[in-house]
Amino acid sequence: RVRAMADAAELEAMATRSIKRSHDMFLANYAQRPVVLHAQALKRQVRTRAEYLRSNELAAALGLAQPAAPARPAAGQNGQSSVAPSGGVEAGGGTQVEPAGAAAGPEPAAGSNEGALVLAPPASKNLLIGRRAAKPLPKPDWHPPWKLMRVISGHLGWVRAIAVDPTNEWFATGSKDRTIKIWELATGKLKLTLTGHISTIRGLCISDRHPYLFSAGEDKMVKCWDLETNKTIRAYHGHLSGVYCAALHPGLDVLCTGGRDATVRVWDIRTKAPVHVLSGHKDTVVSVAAQSAEPQVISGSMDCCVRLWDLAAGRTRVTLTNHKKGVRALALHPREYTFVSASADNLKRWKFPDGEFLHNLSGHNTIVNALAVNEDGVLVSGGDNGSMHFWDWKTGHCFQQQMTIAQPGSLESEHGIYALAFDQSGSRLLTGEADKSIKVWREDPNATPETHPVVFNPVKEPKKY
Repeated sequence: RVRAMADAAELEAMATRSIKRSHDMFLANYAQRPVVLHAQALKRQVRTRAEYLRSNELAAALGLAQPAAPARPAAGQNGQSSVAPSGGVEAGGGTQVEPAGAAAGPEPAAGSNEGALVLAPPASKNLLIGRRAAKPLPKPDWHPPWKLMRVISGHLGWVRAIAVDPTNEWFATGSKDRTIKIWELATGKLKLTLTGHISTIRGLCISDRHPYLFSAGEDKMVKCWDLETNKTIRAYHGHLSGVYCAALHPGLDVLCTGGRDATVRVWDIRTKAPVHVLSGHKDTVVSVAAQSAEPQVISGSMDCCVRLWDLAAGRTRVTLTNHKKGVRALALHPREYTFVSASADNLKRWKFPDGEFLHNLSGHNTIVNALAVNEDGVLVSGGDNGSMHFWDWKTGHCFQQQMTIAQPGSLESEHGIYALAFDQSGSRLLTGEADKSIKVWREDPNATPETHPVVFNPVKEPKKY
């Protein structure tokens, strides 16, 4: 009989082990931590005490009156329970909070912070606990619509670059026909043609301190033209491939150029010596800008990156990688400490000096080749399909969409806009286009806020990147 009992106990142990193995194998939450309700309640109680225990001291430091905690009704009085719901707030102004699990311990002594939390009066409770109010969305300024004023013809190829004279008397254009033409701004008459490049001219800039015009082309050449003699006086050699963009520093006698060799080169315009070779981009640098404040050089590349450069150290300060397509254009606001970069995915507005992202300007769904901004806060973007979008700089509201008109006899595909520039007053817009023409745009003088009201439908939850 004893042996039979021992065999039965051993058999029961074997069956128990087998059941446990089957249970472990087929259990749905196998290898998951078991849920212990008591542990969760204890964790909630500890967090509540850690976050709100010293609210009495904070209220006293702010000089707020401490309301007396209401007396607890006896058990069974008026048919109500003396225990408040877990984590609830008693009725009567919301002045007492009972942490979860408080009923499990002994009753706290009078005047102690343990067990119950007394908050500030309702009038000042936002000082302690409150949701931050949403920032009101700024409303866009009203801008009159722009319309075509004049069409200027004369080039034999795509117009790829435009620069306006600081005196606002003339402007220069560079084209695929390898020539630079000087035009009178008021009348649109041709004044001068400069030849010397052997390939497409991609960048132009005019000095406001010297009578110099700088040009950059796909022939790897960067030239300095003396506008008093109308001849080339300097050439800057160093780029290993075509040069796609150029910008003059507003405070220093240096010239910044970028090209297909994925570098931004900084030149001393007097000695022709290269000051820096700013390397870091992985693809063609197609846009560059310069300013007096830090960072002094900004570049955009086909590697989808925007780089802010430390000119003194000759290295990258910040790299912005938010874009998903090549960054073909940059625009710096003349008064604000912000700039916009343009890509096929979005236009993005940034804040200097660390490249803080502000917001997207969405809607121009094409390859954006050029940007221009004036002091009135009007930003213009020009696309490969001939579309122009006019934006309010402050809010990113697109108040006008315009399609350019190709010249008679041009191909249907020759609608692209490759260069944009405002004159010095900001009242005239110049566009260089694929139909070999330069178009001049101006604001509609007959437009009013009543005839062209602002229709602003902001995005409720804008993207954070």
